[in-house]
Amino acid sequence: MYCWEAILRALAAENVEYVFGLPGADAFYDFLGDRPEIQPILVREESSGAFMAMGYARASGKVGVCYASAGPGVANLIPGILEAQSACLPVIALGGASSQENAGMGAFQEADQISWMRPITKWWERITAPERVPWVMNRAFFLARTGKPGPIYIEIPKDIGTRRGKVPEYRPALTPPRWSADPKALEGAAALLIEAKQPVLVAGGGALSAGAFEELKELAELLSAPVLTTPCGRGIIAEDHPLAFGQVGLYFNPLGEKIYGKADLLLTIGSRNEDFQSGRQGFFPPGAKYLQIDIDPFEIGRNWIPEVAMVGDAKLILADLVARVKADLKGKKRGEERMAKLLEAKTEYEAQVRRECHDDSVPLKTKRIVRELNEVFGKGTLLVQENGSQDLWSYYSPYYKVFDGDRCVAPGEQTCMGMAVAAAIGAKLARPEKKVVCTTGDGAFQMFMKELPTAVQYRAPVTYVVLNNFSLGWTRFSQNKRKGRSIATEFTAQPDFVKVAQACQCHGERIESPGEIRPALERARRANEEGKTAVLEFIVDGWDFAPGFHRFYERLG
Repeated sequence: MYCWEAILRALAAENVEYVFGLPGADAFYDFLGDRPEIQPILVREESSGAFMAMGYARASGKVGVCYASAGPGVANLIPGILEAQSACLPVIALGGASSQENAGMGAFQEADQISWMRPITKWWERITAPERVPWVMNRAFFLARTGKPGPIYIEIPKDIGTRRGKVPEYRPALTPPRWSADPKALEGAAALLIEAKQPVLVAGGGALSAGAFEELKELAELLSAPVLTTPCGRGIIAEDHPLAFGQVGLYFNPLGEKIYGKADLLLTIGSRNEDFQSGRQGFFPPGAKYLQIDIDPFEIGRNWIPEVAMVGDAKLILADLVARVKADLKGKKRGEERMAKLLEAKTEYEAQVRRECHDDSVPLKTKRIVRELNEVFGKGTLLVQENGSQDLWSYYSPYYKVFDGDRCVAPGEQTCMGMAVAAAIGAKLARPEKKVVCTTGDGAFQMFMKELPTAVQYRAPVTYVVLNNFSLGWTRFSQNKRKGRSIATEFTAQPDFVKVAQACQCHGERIESPGEIRPALERARRANEEGKTAVLEFIVDGWDFAPGFHRFYERLG
């Protein structure tokens, strides 16, 4: 059996549906053509393949697979692998490499690719013989999903890929083991939760990866505890649930920030408490006790030292906490008076946001656009987000709410520009039954609008909401804050996004009038239902930032 043949046998056994990549000089795609159950997705540039694999992994909960050929191809994977590491997503990157037979002698596209990937992957390996393929691939799939998920890099030299050998039968990777926390830690955490008068729960991407949906909701309801999330944790609880109060850190809404700041106990579940979530670790509620749940011991106490640390699977740990809290409460109600006040405040705040979003000014206000996007597309929508000054509005619930059963594909802390534009296609292929929308700024869209034909070619209709402020808005904001001026952040020459969309066989519109926002969104939704990708360019006020954005920088000083 040829080496590439053995690799594809492993991918098929692991139920891989797609390989996102761009063919190169090696023979991988020659053999891929013999595997009709695995569809190659031809990207327009290799980094898109890694981003699409990320979007697929987050949307499906499965391993995403991407490929690039030697040298520049593998180099182009680096931003996506870096982002997958930051977002803790299971992605396997297959990289071609120069031939071993003339290594060091000027081999075509020779480069030290392992050194590039070593610091940004969970594990890496070079396949040196066909016989090693089953062990390498089994280990790759096991490690990608076990413990803290993350990216894996597998390298296949050109001459090894077409070498034949006696390859052992492939056995699919074991289901990742799951474990709960130390019983003493669970006992201590349950006691502190019951003792707390104003507990707050914060769920990160780890809670979502563990599938701890029902367990988190049940614990919150038992304790009448408000729930906030990180961007990667959005979707763990429906944001129309009474106990959902938005996001943390940079993404605080005013009510959520107030609740968080008054907490006497903070429980984080699967969050690294990175800069944007924690305000450079400076936003911890004064005087609060801290409980931490994480599957990775390395993350325990990395930023804040917990009273009790629980290392293990978030779903199992929360289930154990629910059982202990239930037994201790013995049917008593908790925090009813507090919650009545919070729900009253939430009702008032959401009414304020509704009124605020009826803004008829020109240029358009992004808050109105994302609000109407939410209303037009509704439930059953998967939101894929960039992380720019205007698309940031979609992070702020209740301007945009993620509903029950829907997921949100957000970048990790690297926030590679253009990630979401490509990732939305992977997400749509993972969940074809979902409506998929991507909020993006004009800067990020310009970087990856080259993938519009990919969406068309593979029948993955997405709606792109391009919030055009003719600039790199966040960088321009920072420059003006520091020096009162803008340097190389404004686009005085820009593509016609509508014509680009139409040239790529997509639906395209430019919207400048408030009255046209909803009709344009409705036309985009219909276009998606007819199998057509849509690009809506909204001309927006680039200096209208979300309140949480301003507040974040005020608090940092």
